Order: sequence, then C-alpha cells, then structure tokens
Amino acid sequence: MSNLFSVNSPVVVGTLLLLILLSVATWSIALFKLWKQTKDRKHNRTFHGAFWAASNWSAAEGVASEGEGDVALLAKAGFSELRALGSDRQDLMHTGAPQEILERQLRQQVENIKRYHERGLAELATIGSTAPFVGLFGTVWGIMHALQSIGQSGAASLDVVAGPIGEALIATAIGIATALPAVLAYNYFLRNLKVRITELENFAHDFMRLALKHNFKG
Repeated sequence: MSNLFSVNSPVVVGTLLLLILLSVATWSIALFKLWKQTKDRKHNRTFHGAFWAASNWSAAEGVASEGEGDVALLAKAGFSELRALGSDRQDLMHTGAPQEILERQLRQQVENIKRYHERGLAELATIGSTAPFVGLFGTVWGIMHALQSIGQSGAASLDVVAGPIGEALIATAIGIATALPAVLAYNYFLRNLKVRITELENFAHDFMRLALKHNFKG
C-alpha cells in the first residue's frame, strides 16, 4: 500500500484516494442491493404461495394486509383502491369507470416500486462511466509531474524514466478496476429490475381479472 502512494504528487495521491472511495461506494451499494434483492425475492415467493392458496377473495385480502415484499405492496394498493371504490367517494381521483381507476392505481404503484428499486443504479452508472477517466487524469498528471522532475534532474536513463511513469500508470489501473464492478453490478441489477417489473405487471393483470370477477368489491 505504501508503494501505491509513492508518487510525489498530491494530485495523483488525491486521485487514488478518490478512486478507492468510489470503489468502496460501489461495493457498498452492490452488496446492499443484493441483500435487499434476496430478501424481497423470499417475501414475494412466500406471498405468492399464500395469496394463490387463499380460499376466497376476502381471505386473499387478509393475506395481502399481512404480506411483505413488492407484490404484497401492489396487492395492498389494489385492495385499498377497491375499498375506496366501494365507499362511493365523490372526488376527481375516483371519477371514471372502476376498472380504469383500479388500473391506474396499480400502474402507479408499479412505478413507485420501480423508482424505489432504481435507487443506487444512477450512482453505479456514474462510477462505471467516470472512474476510468478519473484514473486517466491521475496518470496524465503523474506522467507530467514525473517528466518535469526528470527534466530538472537532467537524467533520462530507462531506470529514471520507467519508475515514475510506471507508478503514475497505477491510477489508470485502479480506475479500470473501480469501473468494472460498477458496470457489471449496474447491468445485473438493471436486468433484475426489468424482470421484477414484468412479474409485478403480470400480477397486476391477474389482480384486475379477479377484481372484475368480484365486481370490483374489496
């Protein structure tokens, strides 16, 4: 680690520290989202089993009220809207056909869940796209600093040139090493989010079908 900061330039050292902080942020976001994803997947699997095993529509509402996870949140929003429709509210939000009102509520809930799970993706994308350039900046500055030192000393042998320039290139290597996990994590979680949204939309479609069968009564 001491060799990592052996370049005698505060700018290069600051660049390396920044890249290390970005790497820590990447792994923190990725590990947290992976833990949350595993937890939500378990909750969704449990809820699906309980919901579709319910004996009737009323029992399904009870399962939704006690459920956890994204699908349970969607079901709760659906049943909440059905209760509002059953109370004959006279406001702009509940103006229109019951099917349209329920569909809008479910769609909004899916969007809210999507926005929630998009947290951290922008940070991963930013780190993945900028870390190599941060590292390149540190390398360019380090090489410039090394060449200035060589020019002042008047020595230009291979031993004198290779050492400082090789140390400056460490910034580029760390930049790439920081960006790669961020890009991989971003692509993985983005793909997982698309699959999750598809599952929510499928459940919303099934919920609409059941609500229509029960005349939109909760």
